[in-house]
Amino acid sequence: MEPPAQATRMCFGPFEADLRSGELRKHGVRLKLQDQPFQVLALLLEHAGDVVTREELRQRLWPADTFVDFDTGLNSAVKKLRDVLADSADEPRCIETVPRRGYRFIAPLVVPNPATVPSSAPEPGLRPAHETASSQPAGSVITSPHTFFFTRLRLLFGAAALVLLLVAGFLVYLYRNTGAGGTKQPAIKSLAVLPLKNLSGDASQDYLADGMTDALIGTLSRIHNLRVTSRTSVMRFKDTHLSVPEIARTLQVDAIVEGSVIRDGTRIRVHAQLIRAATDEHFWSEAYDRELRDVLSLQSDVAQSIARKVEVTVTGEEHARLSSARTVDPEAYEAYLKGRFYWNKRTADSMPKAALYFEQAINKDPGYGAAYSGLADCNSGLAWHGFKSSADVLPKAYAAAQKAVEIDPHSAEAHASLALVLDHKWDWVGAEVEFKRALELNPQYANAHHWYGDYLSIQGRHDEALAEAKRALELDPLNLMIGTWVGLRYYLASRYDGAIEQSRNTVDLDPNFAAAHLILGESYVQQGQHKEGLDELQKAASLSGDSPLYMAQVGVSLALAGEKKEALRTIRELQDISGKRYVSPYGVAQIYAALNDKEETYKWLETAYRDRAVWISYLAVDPVFDSIRSEERFQDLLRRVGLG
Repeated sequence: MEPPAQATRMCFGPFEADLRSGELRKHGVRLKLQDQPFQVLALLLEHAGDVVTREELRQRLWPADTFVDFDTGLNSAVKKLRDVLADSADEPRCIETVPRRGYRFIAPLVVPNPATVPSSAPEPGLRPAHETASSQPAGSVITSPHTFFFTRLRLLFGAAALVLLLVAGFLVYLYRNTGAGGTKQPAIKSLAVLPLKNLSGDASQDYLADGMTDALIGTLSRIHNLRVTSRTSVMRFKDTHLSVPEIARTLQVDAIVEGSVIRDGTRIRVHAQLIRAATDEHFWSEAYDRELRDVLSLQSDVAQSIARKVEVTVTGEEHARLSSARTVDPEAYEAYLKGRFYWNKRTADSMPKAALYFEQAINKDPGYGAAYSGLADCNSGLAWHGFKSSADVLPKAYAAAQKAVEIDPHSAEAHASLALVLDHKWDWVGAEVEFKRALELNPQYANAHHWYGDYLSIQGRHDEALAEAKRALELDPLNLMIGTWVGLRYYLASRYDGAIEQSRNTVDLDPNFAAAHLILGESYVQQGQHKEGLDELQKAASLSGDSPLYMAQVGVSLALAGEKKEALRTIRELQDISGKRYVSPYGVAQIYAALNDKEETYKWLETAYRDRAVWISYLAVDPVFDSIRSEERFQDLLRRVGLG
């Protein structure tokens, strides 16, 4: 297939490329093609059948002293070339992509021989009478009654073949774009990745399958034009017996990704398939086999294949991010996945364990940005859930989040992690800047919307807060914490009917989810339904394992119901617990406020301020403090927290 070194004209199919003039023709008609895509074509033609590396293309198209985004530029040039050739990256006829190396020209190539092709052949029927068949030059046409008949016949057969080809092409298009009933299939604009199955036969490897699921969702969610359901919602369908259409209806998506993972020593095998939700049609399937250190590029390749099959538009910037996956130390990757596995449990025992695994990942691979982001989230969570004091964990969270952003400034997760830490540190301006940057990088990152909604509630911007919370729930509709915090957005806006309705919806999803009972109980209490509120809050405390944060709300409910003795007993219980584990002084201040004991209220609020207790952030909107909100001492405290 390789052309002669001096060839300047090359033909393939209906196309002819003139390397000297830089022109591409189809059936003799000149096509509009810019210089860079043509130079890519010229280099591929010159090395037809061989791989032309990305570096060779860079040297040809962009000299060393040219400063451009090479990856984006080359990807754009190849796309334009394929568009002109009506070629496809998935089913190439001309240009084949060789992953992580370059491209190969694969179409049959014909190089016209100038010695045998005259520049202007005489027209049939105008040949001098004395010329005979034996004396005709190469490329000439002999005209006789028989040859004229057979020429016409060949033309008829050629025309018929062309018609058949066009019909076949139309049928292929129809098959790909319509269902079995002949109706056009709707475009796929949303999908969910179901939990990948662990086929290794070793249940201890479940964390790997769950982690790969999480990573694939995260990678796909970077594509702005494709709505991807977040992790927590899809994990509820692990080992489900529901059909694909049933799952899709629940999640309100157009397509489902199913797959499996097998770990074999240092190699990992992933199989993925795409299923159209409405018809249960499996219309794409692919298997990937890589070294574990290349797992990040594997995730990127799967995501890009899915994007191509659902025909969603991927911008040049998004493609560049998807293609920029680095290698990662296999032991660091495993430690990171175990960290996320335990972090997702959000318990007092699991979160410190998660932090240890993230630290292991960092020690193995100090350039692994995602591990720093995980460590930051862990330490932020330990403070927010009341498991540790802010003084113990927020400095670690801040350092880790800053490092995550430094390593990967284009990571939405890293910016969201930093925003959350800044929120807890009362750096309100810095927090909002980082939240907005995270959402700019990935508008589909549900946690960023979730956390930003909380920030907006703290600032008293309740309509904006509710919009962010609902967007988070849209992206992760079965996430119990996100659903509960939609209720909290209503509660802090004093819209208690909305808080009750939303909390009941979450309780219906999981009657054992403590936080939903907490918001439901607090809302009942603020509406004066003390018995119903106390029942819900006691249930929440029990389900939480008697978390001090939850116990404090039981004390508030007792105080507001006039049960002073029981409320004071709750305070004593919290003080006893503080000798064994962290108890936020903010909760004690809330009980004293409900008892209308102002001196004790301010005493414990000052302690919470000195401890930089995370929940003091809600001071400006917490209805428990409505009775003293206008007092100068309270307003002074708000100013010191940065909320006055």
